[in-house]
Amino acid sequence: MLGFVLWLLLLIVCWPLALLALVLYPLAWLLLLPFRLIGIGVEGVFELLRAVVMLPARVLGGGSRR
Repeated sequence: MLGFVLWLLLLIVCWPLALLALVLYPLAWLLLLPFRLIGIGVEGVFELLRAVVMLPARVLGGGSRR
């Protein structure tokens, strides 16, 4: 009986948290989207710089180390 009462208490306490998470997750995703796009752009710039720096070695026959 005590287990059932604890389960009911958990159900009552947790469903508002689940609904709150369900509402806040898309908002957080939208707020963090610009930072993800900036990260993708910065990663692309670093890959371009790496390719430019490694170009002489690849032209001379060093090959790719990947």
